[in-house]
Amino acid sequence: MSGSFSVSGSAPCRFAHYFVVCGIDTETGLEPDELAALYQWLEADRQGRDPDAAATGENFEQSPLKRTFKSKVLARYPENLEWNPFDQDAVNMLCMPKGLSFRTQADQRTPQFHSFIITREDGSRTYGFVHTFYEEVTSPQICSAMQTLTQMHNAESTSANTPSSSSSSSSSSMDSLASSLDEADSPTSSSSRRAGSYDSSRDTLYVSKALCLITPMPFMHACRRFLSQMHRAVTAATAPPLPLESYVHNILYEVPLPAPGRSLKFHGVYEPIVCQRPGLGELQLADFPLAEAFSLLGVENLVQVFTCTLLEMQILLYSHDYQRLMTVAEGITTLLFPFQWQHVYVPILPASLLHFLDAPVPYLMGLQSKEGTDRSTLELPQEANLCFVDIDNHYIELPEDFPNFPNKTELIQELSEVLLSYGISANTGAPPRTRTCPGSAPGSTPSTPGRERKTVALRQMEDDGRNGNLAGEELAVLELLQGNATLERLQALTKRTGVTVARVDALRAGVKAQLTEGQGGRTAAEDEELRNAKLNVQLREVCASRFTTMFADYEAFVIQSAPDLESWLTNREQMHNFDKASFLSDQPEPYLPFLSHFIETQMFATFIDNKIMSQWEDKEPLLRVFDARIDKARLFNVRAPSLRSSSYQRCTILKESAQTVEQRLMKIDHTAIHPHLLDMKIGQGKYEQGFFPKLQADVLNTGPTNNKWSHRTATAQRRKERHRHQTEHLGLENDLKEKFMQEARSLGKNLRQPKLSDLSPAVIAQTNWKFVEGLLKECRMKTKRMLVEKMGREAVELGHGEATITGLEENTLIASLCDLLERIWSHGLQVKQGKSALWSHMLHYHAREEKLEQQQAESPVSHVPERRKSDCSMAMPSLRVSLIQDMRHIQSMSEIKTDVGRARAWIRLSLEKKLLSQHLKQLLCRQALTKKLYKRYAFLRCEEEKEQFLFHLLSLNTVDYFCFTSVFTTIMIPYRVVIIPIKKLSNAMTTSNPWVCVSGQLGDSGIMQIPKNVLEMTFDCQNLGKMTTVQLGHDNAGLLAKWLVDCVMVRNEITGHTYKFPCGRWLGKGVDDGSLERVLIGEPVLPSGEEDSGRGCYTPPLQRSPSQIRRISVTSLSGRGYKPTSAQIQEAIGEAVNNIIKHFHKPEKERGSLTVLLCGESSLVSALEQFFRHGFKSARLFQKTVFVWDFVEKAIAYMESADQMGDLQETAEPLGRTCQSLCHYVNAINSTRRNIGKDGKFQLLVCLGARDRLLPQWVPLLVECPVIQRMYEDSALLRDRATVSSHIDVLETLHDFPITLEASIVKGIAL
Repeated sequence: MSGSFSVSGSAPCRFAHYFVVCGIDTETGLEPDELAALYQWLEADRQGRDPDAAATGENFEQSPLKRTFKSKVLARYPENLEWNPFDQDAVNMLCMPKGLSFRTQADQRTPQFHSFIITREDGSRTYGFVHTFYEEVTSPQICSAMQTLTQMHNAESTSANTPSSSSSSSSSSMDSLASSLDEADSPTSSSSRRAGSYDSSRDTLYVSKALCLITPMPFMHACRRFLSQMHRAVTAATAPPLPLESYVHNILYEVPLPAPGRSLKFHGVYEPIVCQRPGLGELQLADFPLAEAFSLLGVENLVQVFTCTLLEMQILLYSHDYQRLMTVAEGITTLLFPFQWQHVYVPILPASLLHFLDAPVPYLMGLQSKEGTDRSTLELPQEANLCFVDIDNHYIELPEDFPNFPNKTELIQELSEVLLSYGISANTGAPPRTRTCPGSAPGSTPSTPGRERKTVALRQMEDDGRNGNLAGEELAVLELLQGNATLERLQALTKRTGVTVARVDALRAGVKAQLTEGQGGRTAAEDEELRNAKLNVQLREVCASRFTTMFADYEAFVIQSAPDLESWLTNREQMHNFDKASFLSDQPEPYLPFLSHFIETQMFATFIDNKIMSQWEDKEPLLRVFDARIDKARLFNVRAPSLRSSSYQRCTILKESAQTVEQRLMKIDHTAIHPHLLDMKIGQGKYEQGFFPKLQADVLNTGPTNNKWSHRTATAQRRKERHRHQTEHLGLENDLKEKFMQEARSLGKNLRQPKLSDLSPAVIAQTNWKFVEGLLKECRMKTKRMLVEKMGREAVELGHGEATITGLEENTLIASLCDLLERIWSHGLQVKQGKSALWSHMLHYHAREEKLEQQQAESPVSHVPERRKSDCSMAMPSLRVSLIQDMRHIQSMSEIKTDVGRARAWIRLSLEKKLLSQHLKQLLCRQALTKKLYKRYAFLRCEEEKEQFLFHLLSLNTVDYFCFTSVFTTIMIPYRVVIIPIKKLSNAMTTSNPWVCVSGQLGDSGIMQIPKNVLEMTFDCQNLGKMTTVQLGHDNAGLLAKWLVDCVMVRNEITGHTYKFPCGRWLGKGVDDGSLERVLIGEPVLPSGEEDSGRGCYTPPLQRSPSQIRRISVTSLSGRGYKPTSAQIQEAIGEAVNNIIKHFHKPEKERGSLTVLLCGESSLVSALEQFFRHGFKSARLFQKTVFVWDFVEKAIAYMESADQMGDLQETAEPLGRTCQSLCHYVNAINSTRRNIGKDGKFQLLVCLGARDRLLPQWVPLLVECPVIQRMYEDSALLRDRATVSSHIDVLETLHDFPITLEASIVKGIAL
């Protein structure tokens, strides 16, 4: 939970800070709600009408009993506190979020209880507990005003009942929200007269009034019971034992906060109230009933909402009951331990603050639903990243791309078992809870009809006994009243003035009943409270133990780089505080999807910041408890063996945590001072049944100065002062630290809670400006993070932190960029259409551009400059760069079903094509469309910020992403293949039947026949991923069967990725090495002239493909004068082996193509080919070109003949087996049906030898073979034993790695 529960600074440890009464101000009369008027002003302004005319007009369409009228804070005690200033507007708005409600005697007037929370700028919290009841209106002015409004409404509705006057409904999202919220729950009338009408001659008018306690800690049960007893004292037939001022004064000034780990008993009007506070080593106080939250939503739903909260999505709770909103919101946030929600937190969003749903930041808000409204009528500004929780209907809507919580099934099972042990069903949401009589605790057994029928007095007496008021204390009051002469005179005086003090005999009867009942021990309500407290702590312990297990080793990955606090605060933004890559590599595979998202959140960043600051300061309370638990777990369990285990570890301290709570509640540690008579003027505060009196402010605005705990506070205060003076020399002022905590750390978190006190249009505009600044800052940070992580080693050398980025982490960063773009496009939206604001904008743009596009389809002028390819790819037609074209690609993907999914796919595609900034600039250049779709304050209408935003996105063009190709692996993609022959030396066409097969990291296209006389073809195929090889061949038919191919170009028509597969060799019998089929290795082609089109530049390719030179026979090489030195050859072998080893040391998802390292340029095959070619004797024998493969075949022929003659039988057994394996492999390659040519066969032999770990054993056999003397000169490297020996050692290092070969290389080989 954000903020700390401890009373900050100089706040005394009082149980309650304020007692507040809200209701109707009879002097000012009926005022329309100003905030509702402000809302009308904003809407009129948005729609282009005159705002001032709209705001002044009365709303006659609605019945006056359903309208919102302004409530006021009628009284507050004390007037103000220095350490917790009273925010009148906020308290008034949250006590009565819908303003005043009016009822008549025909309507239901059940008292309601709800809580609220006010979060301050620094994150600390204040809790409010509100008891709302209906009080009869006695003011004749208000009754007559209501009568007049009703008559005007009736006249208006009669005249407006014609069909022609029905106005068209606005499509504004906020309008539909307002219409579902501004009406009060429609009163249920038993009579047949017009519903919601009022006639002063026959109806009694009632208006809502709220009693509120404001406290520093959430003692929900205690406050609820105190307020309901206050209300009972007002409605009871007899006056309470003491004036109400005594009870209010007591709770404000004489009841202390319980000390940590202690329980406290204090006294309400009729019964004692008990509360307890957890100790310093326990989970912090959470008094809202978690069982109710679980039973309302069901365990699985609640776990899903809990996961959304951890991942900092936008969470909107929806219920007609304010207390349910608060229970679920507080329930979820208490489960977050040791983390705290860092963003906007408004569990009850008043109707006048609906524009806050427009906030483009993570939030947790609660919205009141109108009874009977359907979810489908609720139009929300943004839903792409929204978790919608319909509490009353027990269902949730989750965002897309949502990772599950680790071990979710086992967690649900454990939580369900805890609930079942308390008799609560865990499978589904429970039916709406039966409302109990005012004083009882939530979840307690509903009162029976028989009990309902008893008289009020009898019920009060029964409640007295049931709630366990101790007879001795009541007896003392009775004796005091009977034996005190002054009090007897006071009693007589009050009788004369018409106020009745509690009758002595009634009191005596109550005491007698309690004496008999109280001996039975605990009461039903106390048992219920104890059960709730035990269940709460056990459910929270289950979740806490999950985090203790998952983050048991988090300290090992915290980076402590600053020498002192001041330098750390100053450089916070530039520093890496947590080694994310190493942490993730240490986690079990199933946890990664969740953890990779979670460690990017603000709550995790704050947690790590607190950890680092604990070097120089006291530990933050939650962190202290968490670290203590981890230390304790280490003592009992050495975690190392189960480090990467994903097995579920159940919570082991459920029993002892419940016992601790039980012991505290069973044995009361402290009893507060009893309420007592105050020094008041007699005759004021006259008791009148059913009306809450005006209390005497003079006795309630100041507290006593002599009780023991206020003295305790003063001593603590002096101690704190001394400590402050001692620490001042550190030089770091608190305000600097506070400023840092608010600014440097709060990425996109410019607002924890809306300011409720001032809601002028200027303040709303300023709030939206903060959102704009926050979004821009978040964009800057995200793009910087993506660049730094992607640049890897270069970034480390520049001092930016971690060296590697895992594929998983990259995916997380891109997903969070998608989320940011959705939030930017949702900010200030006029009219919401569909769940994705970005996709909706693109559809509008598409509709506008379509006609224009059709007219200019033939004209190349309308396109962005063509993406020219490098020289050899001039034959590849240019690919159009078009936002709409990319939209059409996404729309044609049947796998994606939703607008949110389409928007995310489009963002990924644009990022991969390095067109994201350009496309969005194009989308926003239609300013008329942007003005139509967005309000004036929207991010997209702030010109300067928009330009900076597009510039930050443009920086992403400097690195390569494959975030579309690697994610959408099952989609069908159109590919284009172009074959480029060398026309000068051969025919452009061949009479034979050519074929091609394209392979990539995800699969291959299968063999496809190329139509005759065609050099270009397109085909559709499931996503191949990054392309690696092309097999090109023909069947040698016809007269012109020989074909000299320069290269093959292949392009992915969606992403635009183009690969060049160099060949430079003949395909045909009797020419070159006689190959009819070649396996070509691909290299990505970089479009030239990218800088011109404003798209930045690519990073250099990591691996280059084979050049044409390497693939030409030995003769022609010597003819060209290309002879590498022996040193170069030895270096090339070492480098090739080194590259393969590096490949296997990378995380699996980041490895490039192994095929390129084995067969491409600077590959193992090319290095060994140079090694075997060095010192080759005159290549031409009888005018025929000789290849390395010819030497291998001769060597094998010699070995086989020697074997038959028995020469090899004398050799050692292993050597004989090696010889057999070499012969077996060479013969298998020679007998394949594939016509791969001599160089192709040598390549295949090297690849198979590397895969099966046989290369280092084969090389000595070839070196020892006598054939070598005939075919190699004395200076050849093959004949230098020392060189050969060192190369064998180098090749042996490959044995440690599992080399797998692409199917295109080993196809048709039977071993």
